[in-house]
Amino acid sequence: MTEQPHKRFDIDRRQLRRNRDLAASSYDGAAILQREVCTRLLERLDLVRLNPDRVLDAGCSTGQAAASLARRYRRASISALDISTAMLSRARSRQGWLRKFRRICGNLTALPLAGNSHDLVVSSLALHWCEDLDQVFAEFARVLRPGGLLSFATFGPDTLKELRQAWSAADQHNHVNLFVDMHDVGDALVRAGFADPVLDVEHITVHYGDLPALVADLRNTGESNVTAGRSRGLTGLARHKALTAAYEAMRGPGGLPATYEVVYGHAWARAPVQRTTPAGETRVPLTSLGGRRQSP
Repeated sequence: MTEQPHKRFDIDRRQLRRNRDLAASSYDGAAILQREVCTRLLERLDLVRLNPDRVLDAGCSTGQAAASLARRYRRASISALDISTAMLSRARSRQGWLRKFRRICGNLTALPLAGNSHDLVVSSLALHWCEDLDQVFAEFARVLRPGGLLSFATFGPDTLKELRQAWSAADQHNHVNLFVDMHDVGDALVRAGFADPVLDVEHITVHYGDLPALVADLRNTGESNVTAGRSRGLTGLARHKALTAAYEAMRGPGGLPATYEVVYGHAWARAPVQRTTPAGETRVPLTSLGGRRQSP
């Protein structure tokens, strides 16, 4: 039986956790792109007035966003969640951790958090590890209080397009993740019940001196391929030569290009629908009270 195409891109979560655990000690030294995207994501919070009591950094890695959020919202309780215990352990060493942060090991598709418990959810470059974006956004909507804000950055389909193209000259296995288009991300937000979604996209190109340097960065940040359709064996000499030759053909003045398409988005959690009884009473769940959104 022929394997269904979309199944080839299912994420091996055990291998993902293993890769992120292994990358925890090297992450901060290699995560130049990740730091820049996180900084640009958090700068977008300057455009909204928000006074959150509880904040979640969903997919925190070593805690850059969590630390920045603690400085920004000094009275807020900050939670940092990641699938990797080793990443969480590294994040613990950031200044102010014991006073400011709560570490949580968990999956974005099944958050171990109570409903209506947070005013702000921030997720920087973690959503691309989830095949079911609808489930992730449904979980974010569940834990956000009415009027709460979701702000995120994720990779779009042009990410690592050069590496994908070069590998296609060597074999037919998956070597790059399947990234979701910005319009599909927006549709998923609407299906999850979020209001006023705003999305924008930018392309960032990083240049490398050679292919091993790119591969090392992917490995050291835990971004190595973990799709079901990946090759499970060693890369033979012939395939490696074909890959290298195809990538070298793309070399420019700055070196070998690696494109990252970054999709930024934010949306607001809706208030529950009010219900009117036959007697004309309007009933609103108690959990819907106390939202923290403020008008700009």
